Amino acid sequence: MSDLSDFSMDKGGDSELQDFLIAEKQKAQFNAQIHEFNDFCWDKCVDKPGAKLDSRTETCISNCVERFIDVSLLITNRFAQMLEKGGGMQ
Repeated sequence: MSDLSDFSMDKGGDSELQDFLIAEKQKAQFNAQIHEFNDFCWDKCVDKPGAKLDSRTETCISNCVERFIDVSLLITNRFAQMLEKGGGMQ
């Protein structure tokens, strides 16, 4: 997917379209993150698929997703702090 942050419109361009495209990119990134959680936590927690998840598997998946979210937020916040300080990734 192309980087929409560099998306430039001609004079009189449609900023509503640009906003829509940015929102759609964010939705796609969110969905990709959900799929990543599913793949990682499924592989980690599910030994043998069955008709129902046992309580151990449910707990494992829940904890796995929570830790994955925690780490993602930590990394995102750390990059934001680095950008605010002007350190960036040069």
